[in-house]
Amino acid sequence: MRSTTRARRALAAFAASALLLTGTLSAASAAHAAPAPATITRMAALGDSITQAAMTCSSLTSCPTNSWSTGSTTSVNSHLQRLRAAGATGLVNVFNDAKSGAGSSALPAQAQMAAGQGAQYVTIEIGAIDACTRTVAQMTTVDAFRTNVQSALSTLAASAAAPEIFVASIPSLQRLYDINRSSLSARLAWSLLGTCQSMLANPSSSATADVQRRTLVQQRVTDFNKVLEAACAATAKCRFDGYAVANYAFVKSDISTRDYFHPSLSGQATLANITWAKTQWVS
Repeated sequence: MRSTTRARRALAAFAASALLLTGTLSAASAAHAAPAPATITRMAALGDSITQAAMTCSSLTSCPTNSWSTGSTTSVNSHLQRLRAAGATGLVNVFNDAKSGAGSSALPAQAQMAAGQGAQYVTIEIGAIDACTRTVAQMTTVDAFRTNVQSALSTLAASAAAPEIFVASIPSLQRLYDINRSSLSARLAWSLLGTCQSMLANPSSSATADVQRRTLVQQRVTDFNKVLEAACAATAKCRFDGYAVANYAFVKSDISTRDYFHPSLSGQATLANITWAKTQWVS
């Protein structure tokens, strides 16, 4: 009899706990539901030369009109264009605050800028420059990267506009090396431009030291992506891309033939497509 009573009590307690948990999860989900696109009138993009769409124009400069985030080029079909198509017809205040060559240390200031602009939707793509240095020893430490990212996200979360935030993962630098290491043009460009030497130095070498160096760089990228995921998860109204960019097996046509490093115009379109699918308004 006592065993039966205890069993009933245990079952009742379990049911109550399950009900409480369900209610908590439902409330959290409702609290983080994306607002109607029509309510978004201000948008900002933070990051580096990827978001500035460097190397997608005729010159070796930035070309933000081709950006995966805030670009207006029809073939790219950026987040901006997709939001407008979804109903954000009043989205006319658009700011690309990303800077070519910016590492995570520049992100807090960019976040301050976006907060001052009253951005209601903010995209972030950062980290490649932190791993792309002259040597492995010069790469940004994981702790420093974490501090920079957390600071920026805290600034955005505390801003008056309380923006929806989207954080894209960092693309694979190892993949970038692998698909073009046999290209003479790519190897020449990497050398002449001094591009991402921590990964791309001595591209023809299969020496143990060079293989290990590349492995260390890619591991740092992986560590950075874990920081982005965790920091976003701890921030209100923040959505991480679930490693969509990091895991995407991009092809040669996705890479600009001007420097064999930055996304090409079609690469920007690819970025827009795979990241939009992970935003608050889709997934």
